[in-house]
Amino acid sequence: MQPRNMSMSGVVDLAAVKAAGEAKQKAERARADAARTGGAPASGRLIFNVDEADFQQDVLQRSTEVPVVIDFWAEWCEPCKQLGPVLERLATEYAGRFVLAKIDVDANQMLFQQFGVQGIPAVFAVIAGQPVPLFQGAAPEAQIRQVLDQLIQAAEQQFGIVGTPVEPGDQDEEAEEAAPAVPESPQDLALAAAHQALDAGDLGGAVRAYQGLLADDPGNGEAKLGLAQAQLLERVSGLDATQVRKAAAESPADVKAQIAAADLDLVGGHVEDAFGRLVDAVRRTAGEDRDAARVHLLSLFEVIGGEDPRVVAARGALARVLF
Repeated sequence: MQPRNMSMSGVVDLAAVKAAGEAKQKAERARADAARTGGAPASGRLIFNVDEADFQQDVLQRSTEVPVVIDFWAEWCEPCKQLGPVLERLATEYAGRFVLAKIDVDANQMLFQQFGVQGIPAVFAVIAGQPVPLFQGAAPEAQIRQVLDQLIQAAEQQFGIVGTPVEPGDQDEEAEEAAPAVPESPQDLALAAAHQALDAGDLGGAVRAYQGLLADDPGNGEAKLGLAQAQLLERVSGLDATQVRKAAAESPADVKAQIAAADLDLVGGHVEDAFGRLVDAVRRTAGEDRDAARVHLLSLFEVIGGEDPRVVAARGALARVLF
């Protein structure tokens, strides 16, 4: 399944919901599918143009399967005309280990601003929904290759994401033949329905659907991640971010205020800030307040995934303040 309800204003956040668990599971399924079919999973083209309308599907969702490199360019930019062909040739040469998304900044000012691009050409990557700045300007090819190799290695080691090698000539044929997987069991159907509720913004319905799934199958990792995401989004919906952060700043010992601010931190992609805030709350408080901060922190660990290095570090910090 793909990360859901993402927006670039909080892209790291909702990507993080899936990054540690689902991305690895998805990559494993993709490799298994490739082994069964004798080829690569249907992933579409290696090089494609992206705009604001299809960014969610073509970049964020696809980044759970393969690293997506983004080339921010413009027709009037001469260095872009030098860099673009190099990136395209490398995308073809790497043959599926990453894909290249090209964004015309003149036609997509919102994406340009949300990535914080300072000048073009600018090259970013997205891995499991998480944006990673790579370099700016028409870099030498040798340097670009080194950056790409490091990106591919990080995607595999940290998230279990590998782009399955494909024959460049088969790209369009694969895209045409690609079809959505048909659920094969009642659990698959129920999981798809839960995801659809989440996609539609029916957070209460999604929570109930995921809880129902877990009642029948407590070990369903994807349902656990989906439930954690839905509950997080449900908690922050309707919050006044300015008021929440003001209350948290004015009352460091107010556990409820710190919990609400931590949720906003996580949804904003500030994972370490969310964890650090609650570790501090545990250190400052005692009794029921301390336990509330600790339990909520553990629930946020579930959102990110136990293997994520940020979770590992925060667990260590929590242990030190507790013991």
